[in-house]
Amino acid sequence: MAYPMQLGFQDATSPIMEELLHFHDHTLMIVFLISSLVLYVISLMLTTKLTHTSTMDAQEVETIWTILPAIILILIALPSLRILYMMDEINNPSLTVKTMGHQWYWSYEYTDYEDLSFDSYMIPTSELKPGELRLLEVDNRVVLPMEMTIRVLVSSEDVLHSWAVPSLGLKTDAIPGRLNQTTLMSTRPGLYYGQ
Repeated sequence: MAYPMQLGFQDATSPIMEELLHFHDHTLMIVFLISSLVLYVISLMLTTKLTHTSTMDAQEVETIWTILPAIILILIALPSLRILYMMDEINNPSLTVKTMGHQWYWSYEYTDYEDLSFDSYMIPTSELKPGELRLLEVDNRVVLPMEMTIRVLVSSEDVLHSWAVPSLGLKTDAIPGRLNQTTLMSTRPGLYYGQ
C-alpha cells in the first residue's frame, strides 16, 4: 500500500515486481550518471575560456559519442527484454481466475471450480468504517493462494478498464471482446489493493 508523501514504489510482493524495481534502479543510475556528466561539461564550458582551436578535426571524439550512446542503450535494452519475456511467461498455472470489468464493479470467477463467482463493488464513502481506505475498499475481496502460479484472464463487458495491482507489478487492460491474460505469484501473505 502506498503512503502519503511516499517517493518510491510500493514494496514488491512478487518476483516480477522485484525485477522491475531492480531494473528501475539500474536505469535511474544510468540516467543519473549521464545527467551528472552533461551538467559537469556544461558548467566547464560556461566557466573556462576555450583555448583549444583544433576542435574541428575531432574524429576520435565523434567516434566516441557515437559508440557510447549505443553501448548505453544496449545496457538498458537487454535487462528490459529479459523482464518483458519473464512477464509474458505462463508456466502451468495452479489456478485460473476470470476477471470481467463492468462500469462500476468487477466480476470474478474461479474457473477451476463450478459455480464459484462473485461481484466486487466499491464501498461508498459514506459507508466506510474508520481505518478503511476511500476508493480502495470493496465488499467482496478476491482471495488467492500464495507461492502458486495464478493465471488471470481479464476482459470487459461494456467499457475500457484497467486491472492493476501495483505491489504485484500487474496492470492489464480490460477491453470488450478481447481476452487478455496475465500471471501472478505472491511471495508473502497480505492485503493488496488494486486500482
